[in-house]
Amino acid sequence: MSDPTIQTTGFPWLTAVVFLPLAGAVMLFFVKESLVRWTALVVALADLGLSLPLWLLFDPSTPRMQFTERVSWIASPSINYSIGIDGISLPLLLLTTFLTPLCVLASWKAIEARIREFMATMLIMETAMLGVFVALDLVLFYVFWEAMLIPMYLIIGVWGGPNRLYAAMKFFLYTLVGSVLLLIAILVVFFHGGQTFDMLLLSRVGYSPTVQNWVFWAFFVAFAVKVPMFPFHTWLPDAHVEAPTAGSVFLASLLLKMGAYGFLRFTLPMLPDATETFTPIMVALSLIAILYGAYMALAQADLKKLIAYSSVSHMGFVTLGIFALNAQGIEGAVLQMVNHGITTGALFLCVGAIYERTHSRMIADNAGLARPMPRFATVLVIFALSSLGLPGTNSFVGEFLVLVGTFLWSQAAAAIAALGVILAAVYLLWMVQRVAFGLPDGHNTERLRDLNLREMATFVPLVVLVFWIGLFPNPVLTAMHASVNNLIEHVDLEEVSLAVPNP
Repeated sequence: MSDPTIQTTGFPWLTAVVFLPLAGAVMLFFVKESLVRWTALVVALADLGLSLPLWLLFDPSTPRMQFTERVSWIASPSINYSIGIDGISLPLLLLTTFLTPLCVLASWKAIEARIREFMATMLIMETAMLGVFVALDLVLFYVFWEAMLIPMYLIIGVWGGPNRLYAAMKFFLYTLVGSVLLLIAILVVFFHGGQTFDMLLLSRVGYSPTVQNWVFWAFFVAFAVKVPMFPFHTWLPDAHVEAPTAGSVFLASLLLKMGAYGFLRFTLPMLPDATETFTPIMVALSLIAILYGAYMALAQADLKKLIAYSSVSHMGFVTLGIFALNAQGIEGAVLQMVNHGITTGALFLCVGAIYERTHSRMIADNAGLARPMPRFATVLVIFALSSLGLPGTNSFVGEFLVLVGTFLWSQAAAAIAALGVILAAVYLLWMVQRVAFGLPDGHNTERLRDLNLREMATFVPLVVLVFWIGLFPNPVLTAMHASVNNLIEHVDLEEVSLAVPNP
């Protein structure tokens, strides 16, 4: 009998999208050195093109998993290659395939050593992240979750800055601790959920309150490290500062979303009673992250550190929306995950563009760039205004929905979160004023060349998305609406079923 929560299709769309980058990574070792960059770009663009039909063929009227594939992997215990997407995972999958070609373009000149290995590592990283967003089996999810760790460690540790080994090891250790707790939580829900790893079936099991409470905190640490939530955020600034530009984009735009996605895919549907119990703590930690990240960003003289701490603040809005536990908050959180990926990734690309010219990330060394680099100043202003939530840009819609959802949960919490928007305007406008319109402070920036054709090809698609989502967000919200409503209704039903403990 077929599962009513899934909807199958003929062509294996998701397998093709997930594993095309991996096949491309293998291909890179058989092409000439001069063709490595072009081959990586073609593979990334091909994967983007292959993922677009998913958006066109997706049925937004149903919360069921779509484009599903299921093949037995291990007979006992029953572990399956089971994949599918719904309205929550679809935008994140498309964000991944969209950003990867831009990261290849951004690395065109920035990476000069071991180019073949770097491009292959990026494509392997793409496969791992795509796998996380489509996996419907807990073991398969864990395999992709762990597979992401190695290429990210290599990107930071091999192609990073002077302190790259320290930053890579810190990233590895933090995420490894979270991964161990995630594995323990997976085993607990397996044995208490009828000995199955099927995520959809496990989401319909009524676990006892004791099991839920312990598993909740195991999931929390695993996902909070990835987000990263306060106080598990300390690895992020070091990783961003030392990572190459493409690594920073992958970190900020995609890897951080995996933690928030875990809350939506695991914590809320599987542990509704514990979620309700610990929601005040999660909201409090989210509010601390919003204000702390913004306050720390105010104190930064390094552009990368400023944007890194802004990520802590903006991801606080994401977790705040998730644990508002209403449609407005969760839809705003998912949309803000996409918006943050676009805007913050673009800001890191901006830093990479000026670092290639001045070889400095310090704000004082990159002042007054509007005169020699008007095109760069234009895109920097656009992305900064988007990041602070200017109406008409993408981030405004996401943050507005999160604040509405938070207001419905607690007016006081919404008022505190709104302070984060004000602080974001302060540190971002201060940064723009210095970098674009400030005095050069004795540094010669007059001869800096403006953005070239390759760099414009990197920034223009991001600018288009900033205004498209900002002015016409309904297509993205419509795609996720049924899945979000189903998640909320499912949580409510599970809360009722838990009145009878699971035997």
